[in-house]
Amino acid sequence: MPEIAFNGIDEDALAALARKLAPRLLRGGSIHLAGPLGAGKTTFARALLRALGAGERVKSPTYTLIESYALPDLTAQHLDLYRIAAAEELEWLGLRDLADGPVLWLIEWPERGIGAIPEPDLTVSLAHAASGRDANLVAHGEIGARWLEGMDIERGRDSGQRVSRDS
Repeated sequence: MPEIAFNGIDEDALAALARKLAPRLLRGGSIHLAGPLGAGKTTFARALLRALGAGERVKSPTYTLIESYALPDLTAQHLDLYRIAAAEELEWLGLRDLADGPVLWLIEWPERGIGAIPEPDLTVSLAHAASGRDANLVAHGEIGARWLEGMDIERGRDSGQRVSRDS
């Protein structure tokens, strides 16, 4: 699985990473956003959605569980599963009904919805680090691999904070 890691990046660099990824996602797919509270999952999702044309007001789905965005080329479904106790609870959200046409799924706390949510094309794992946060992007399958193609080179030119790439 292709993988790219960035260590010690700040919030601005995390948002820049999301903006660079955004144009690659226009056909839809699924991104799982993993990491502890405050690691930057919603920051990443907001920057990504804004770059895709969702506008400046991108709400966190922390209490609503899901926010939908009709974008120019696809629909984005941003889920926050932190408050979900069991994957079966997601049946009430009607996710199958939201999967019509090209859809980009951004799913925070995906481990709480296993079996009820789309499998990831890309997992973005975020962690607190002494000098900011670490971001690890792991592709799952051909779609995710295409999304990551060239991302390490682009990011390395911007800040030199690229740490590794595995193919």
